[in-house]
Amino acid sequence: MTQASDHASGPGGEPGALRQLLPYWRVTLAAFLGWFLDAFDQVVLLLALPDIGKSLGASLTGMGLVITAQSIGRLIGNTSWGWLADRYGRKLTFMIGVIWFAVFSGVSGLAWSYTAMVVIQLLFGIGFGGEWTASASLLMESVPPKTRPMASAIMMSGYEFGFFAAAGAQALILPHYGWRVLFFIDIVPALLAIFIRIGVPESPVWLRMREKSRQAPTAAPRPKFRFGPAAIQALLFMLFLQFQNAAIYSFYPSFLRDVHGFTPAMVFPAVAAYCLGSIVGKPVCGWAATRFGGRITLVVYLVLTVLDIVPFLSGGSTGVLLAAACGMGFFGNSVFALVPHYLSQRFRSENRSFGMGISYAVASLGQGVASFVVPWGGGMIGLARSIELCVVGGSVLVALVAARQPAVLPGAHMEGDPEP
Repeated sequence: MTQASDHASGPGGEPGALRQLLPYWRVTLAAFLGWFLDAFDQVVLLLALPDIGKSLGASLTGMGLVITAQSIGRLIGNTSWGWLADRYGRKLTFMIGVIWFAVFSGVSGLAWSYTAMVVIQLLFGIGFGGEWTASASLLMESVPPKTRPMASAIMMSGYEFGFFAAAGAQALILPHYGWRVLFFIDIVPALLAIFIRIGVPESPVWLRMREKSRQAPTAAPRPKFRFGPAAIQALLFMLFLQFQNAAIYSFYPSFLRDVHGFTPAMVFPAVAAYCLGSIVGKPVCGWAATRFGGRITLVVYLVLTVLDIVPFLSGGSTGVLLAAACGMGFFGNSVFALVPHYLSQRFRSENRSFGMGISYAVASLGQGVASFVVPWGGGMIGLARSIELCVVGGSVLVALVAARQPAVLPGAHMEGDPEP
């Protein structure tokens, strides 16, 4: 998938990468927690969709448009905050993003109408997108080159821990206190900003870029962002990958309740199995990318995702559904372990956050399209068939985009990296 990850390392690659990450535990933990909290806040919405729709008088398709509004907010956040992170620093933008999405997540619990929920989730998405963009750039620029695939995987595994925590909170809180309380507790993530402020240093790559700009402000102007082959590949990769992934998980809790007749409490074991598979699968994916190459790992994971989609949705027993959910987490969702490293190598340091932000903004469009297409198709051919077709089609498109690597990867070698 990348020049760095397409070459196999020695058998001790994973332990070596983990040991080398230990001095960078603060920035790795901050990025992990940021994605954990993002996931918790977003998944609370997904798990409570039927209850929110009933309370606000909206259909499942209408609630899908709420997710689409959030995706549009993420598009705005990813793009604009990526520019801010390049100009004013990854750390500051990371902190502001965390506070922003925490506040609007809490405000979601006060939504008095369907329209209000759409607007609030739009604003929430702006913070959601800004947090990821800044934290991913900060992490990739702060750790040694050989550890970046593993650091990428650890960061992205935070989503599953947040998903798992949200599922547990939904099972315990939703039946007794309603969906609004779930959003009120989402204000807690603002505390992460304190940890970032005190314990996490600024990106050394960004600091070098700022110093270089100060020393030669006129002779070395900031390079303009260009949509070269590597950038275009990043955009298309994220568009199709997020479409495929959103088709897997966005309506899964609702699918279990509406099609299989699960109660909110019964949804938890299936979601937990999915999360546990992802928790294990993402570090394994990071190791596999280091050991065997990113593109080989990607293809294997996509093929196994396609093979698992039918039992994941239409298993004949609870045991089959749980096993397939674990497999879908291990393969279908774990591909995202590769994303921060994949994107960081496709943009120059001077505009890396902006490029990664645009890529994730395009990914938001993929999620928004899936959030509309899946229930729309479900009304014609059934929700299970609609999800299956979107997952298979998305997987094929992702594989086609990643099949060839551009001749030049602008960010493969970052400032301060040892010479290859």
